Amino acid sequence: MFSTVTRSLAQAPDFSSTQFRTALGMFATGVTIVTARTPAGELVGLTANSFNSVSLTPPLVLWSLSQAASSMAAFRQGSHYAINILAADQQALALRFASRSGDRFADLAFTNGRGGAPLISGSVASFECFNRSRYEEGDHVIFVGEVEYCSYRTGASPLLYHSGQFYTEHPL
Repeated sequence: MFSTVTRSLAQAPDFSSTQFRTALGMFATGVTIVTARTPAGELVGLTANSFNSVSLTPPLVLWSLSQAASSMAAFRQGSHYAINILAADQQALALRFASRSGDRFADLAFTNGRGGAPLISGSVASFECFNRSRYEEGDHVIFVGEVEYCSYRTGASPLLYHSGQFYTEHPL
């Protein structure tokens, strides 16, 4: 028989943050670029692999952002953002939007979504989201977006990330 222990607090971790990050890296993810516009119209965007579906009805997705991110104010205050799932040939864009320097949008082919957020050309899918809710948890904020519009390219190969490296799909 299993015994259940009721605790009011989680136990302190018995691993380092490096071990935790390495273990998290074992989960293969897709790669996204989340984009928005500030109220002044300035473009903001960043690479994120913390994207996930939440609900079909209503259509909800989530992603998370470090509380220390320079773009935090834009995403907290903005009413809309777009999540662009990158294609296998967009690794350079993933690296560019993960960098803290340079103009991320320089020479980038995109269209403006219905809510004003940039939709990156060549992405395998995009989700135009109303900024529905935010939850502060640990050192990140979890953003839940209500999807107002979505699009995808049938047959396009996504960019994948696993254990610190980029991959593309290979059907089994």
